[in-house]
Amino acid sequence: MKITKSEYIVGAVKKSQYPANTGPLFVFFGRSNVGKSSFINALCNRKNLAYTSSKPGKTQVLNFFKINDSFSFVDVPGYGYASRAKSERLDFGNMIEDFLDNNQLLKYVFLIVDFRHAPTEDDCLMINYLRSLNMNIAVVATKQDKVGKSLILKNKKIIKEKLELTCEPLFVVSSETKNGLEDVLSFMESLLG
Repeated sequence: MKITKSEYIVGAVKKSQYPANTGPLFVFFGRSNVGKSSFINALCNRKNLAYTSSKPGKTQVLNFFKINDSFSFVDVPGYGYASRAKSERLDFGNMIEDFLDNNQLLKYVFLIVDFRHAPTEDDCLMINYLRSLNMNIAVVATKQDKVGKSLILKNKKIIKEKLELTCEPLFVVSSETKNGLEDVLSFMESLLG
């Protein structure tokens, strides 16, 4: 699949603000500063579609992007950002729960992790939370270009073990070199049927 058209639609914090006619939804979760926005930009072959920031915790709303006029990406605020106030973290949790709850348009959830490091406790909590909601989950490990070839198999094994991946697919990608992106796009295309 090739993404030929991508546009930002809206940032939303509650159901009444969700856009209409989104088509099927692909949702992206990940820790703050894991490279989620860069990954979305790379998939769409755009530099500044999703906002990237060197300051973690910048995204605070659900950002909707219309793709090829037929489906949508949703960029979820990063989790695990320590300096967020407790009330902000609770608001984040409620916003996510409302969004995921009984959402018939939700096609797949992509959990983004950093390929250079073992998944964090927050990553493990998030994948288990998504599993508890019976979500279809794929894991995407970004920043593959920052890892030497000799560590690729080892790092994959660590991610699979730590996140207890049995049936969920794992994609290893680089937003910089575009390596692995075609695999993700082909997977999405197969889901859209």
